[in-house]
Amino acid sequence: MSKLSKLSKVTVTAAALVVASSALANAQAKPFSSSAAVEAALGRKGAPQPDGVLKFSFPRSDMSVVVRGVAVKPGLALGTWIAFADATGGGAMAMGDLVLSESEVSPVMRALQDGNIEATALHNHIIGAEPVVMYMHIHAHGDPAAIAKTLHAALALTKTPLGAPAAPAAVALDLDTTAIATALGMKGKANGPVYQVGVPRSETITQDGQPVPVSMGIATSINFQSTGGGKAAATGDFVLRDTEVNAVARALRANGIDVTAIHSHMLGENPRLYFMHFWGNDNAATLAKGLRAALDKTASKK
Repeated sequence: MSKLSKLSKVTVTAAALVVASSALANAQAKPFSSSAAVEAALGRKGAPQPDGVLKFSFPRSDMSVVVRGVAVKPGLALGTWIAFADATGGGAMAMGDLVLSESEVSPVMRALQDGNIEATALHNHIIGAEPVVMYMHIHAHGDPAAIAKTLHAALALTKTPLGAPAAPAAVALDLDTTAIATALGMKGKANGPVYQVGVPRSETITQDGQPVPVSMGIATSINFQSTGGGKAAATGDFVLRDTEVNAVARALRANGIDVTAIHSHMLGENPRLYFMHFWGNDNAATLAKGLRAALDKTASKK
């Protein structure tokens, strides 16, 4: 057999393996099996994700938060979310990030603990928020309806709007999303007046031996909100391995983007992850270029 024929055979085989792996991944991403029970307990419909997760969003539209002169929209940094996936050994795995005022933290944590839901982190994401905003990350494993009932009871202790959300009104982004996407090398999507981009890690993350789907909070999140004149406020968080933390921090700072928090969100994940939050307010494309420079320091999917 000629070298060319051997090379062609190897190329075809490799391509077949990629296709087979992709097909297997898609076949494994079955829809969450307890959607109806969880939706009934939470009082609203969830959004099915491609990786088999059912995700719920509770925008804190009740909050009026200003950061460095910018009135923060819920989609920029005030979005409570909860995600459910079928667990390998039965039942469900749930994760989420609850956006809370300082006075809501203690009653919410008490309600979660009473229902056997773990608070895995409690901290700030942004600096200079007026009033102060806290973020509580949660994890649970067990009966999906029971988890959802506990979460609803905890959220009912806050001013979070719990009713079924109204259909989003058409809002102009007032952003050059083409320039942003070009600079980042990837497209995002509009969430009201905010442009959102998600970048998954390239490796599989597990917790308690179970793979954690990307849409359960392990993708780098980058959000842009117009501040007028071609400028935008950008915030979000990078999902990092320990060896990437300082390289990403340096890249952000070199591009005029502030690092506002470095911490964990999860417990017991493998490999260990760190989450770096940031804030910038500049020309939108300039910010996107700086964020891409930081992404290039990570093992994220490009």
